[in-house]
Amino acid sequence: MSLILFVILKIYVITIGLLIYGFLKVKKYQKSNLGPKTSFTIIVPFRNEAENLPILLESFSNLNYPEDLFNVILVDDSSDEKFQVSGFRFQVSVINNIRVSKSPKKDAITTAMQHVKTDWVITTDADCIVSENWLLAFDNYIQENEISMLAGAVTYECKNSFLDHFQQLDLTSLQGATIGSFGLSRAFMCNGANFAYTKSLFEKLNGFEGNDKIASGDDVFLLQKAIERFPKEIHYLKAKEAIVLTKPTETWKSLFYQRVRWAGKTSSYQSLFGKLLGLAVFLGNLSFVLGFFFVCFGIWSYPVFVVFAFLKFVTDFVLLYVTNLFLTKGKIKSLLLSSLLYPFFSTTVALYSLFGSYEWKDRRFKI
Repeated sequence: MSLILFVILKIYVITIGLLIYGFLKVKKYQKSNLGPKTSFTIIVPFRNEAENLPILLESFSNLNYPEDLFNVILVDDSSDEKFQVSGFRFQVSVINNIRVSKSPKKDAITTAMQHVKTDWVITTDADCIVSENWLLAFDNYIQENEISMLAGAVTYECKNSFLDHFQQLDLTSLQGATIGSFGLSRAFMCNGANFAYTKSLFEKLNGFEGNDKIASGDDVFLLQKAIERFPKEIHYLKAKEAIVLTKPTETWKSLFYQRVRWAGKTSSYQSLFGKLLGLAVFLGNLSFVLGFFFVCFGIWSYPVFVVFAFLKFVTDFVLLYVTNLFLTKGKIKSLLLSSLLYPFFSTTVALYSLFGSYEWKDRRFKI
């Protein structure tokens, strides 16, 4: 059994090493001095976000981008109170979600698409904040490259709590894996809080057809469909100006359900690379958990487990370090404690996602 765990660790180290290599292959993009040219429709699905939406809209007001080249569509998914919009110089409208599938968010984007008049759409979430050069970075990259889909980075705006630091490290690892997979030309994952594509591409892919029975995945499934048909037209925007800030969850319970929602999509991936990567990461974390219990029951000696844990820690740290340098200006916090807790958390999430259910926006969904 010990030999099997160390073989799994070797596979895990090689896998993460490949992601680090892929991450470094994706070059950082610095926006040019090109004049704004691309017209965007920003789509924001929301439900009961009266506290967050004004902050997001205010960040749109501060965009360094001509107001006649972007508009905003807010899609209300049965909020308890109607959100009123007024006082913005850019065009913003609120429409009601038309539910036709088991996925509220996919339905919201599909509903908004019926009102889109621009060539490009970009999706984000109600609890996000964008930087002043967000659209300008996307625009410049689009002008310089023949593409039809462009993924961007997302990071947390954290307070000084262990829960926030834990989530930041978790999201950092996901962002590192995302960028790394693009660098390896095996992209399978992105984040819908910072995701742009042409309306024509959405129509060519028949939107979310084929994945509308899964509540989440408005981003990854669309990306994987696009990669399968138009791989050269799908890029990653590794630009600091294009990073979107979002809020971490406020409780461990909501974090657990969020990660279960994310993990529940893995078995439906079209990407074989994505499935194999998910399996390698799961087994790597599971082997750590088993190693811990081996020590507790005297099957392993303490030094053996220390060596095992050290190899995994160093591998994870390198990916986290290079990704954190790109995403934030701050240092990695609560690294050791988070690294010890994460394998237990991740393994529990993965196992629960095979048969459990989760809460999302005051609703319960089956996986």
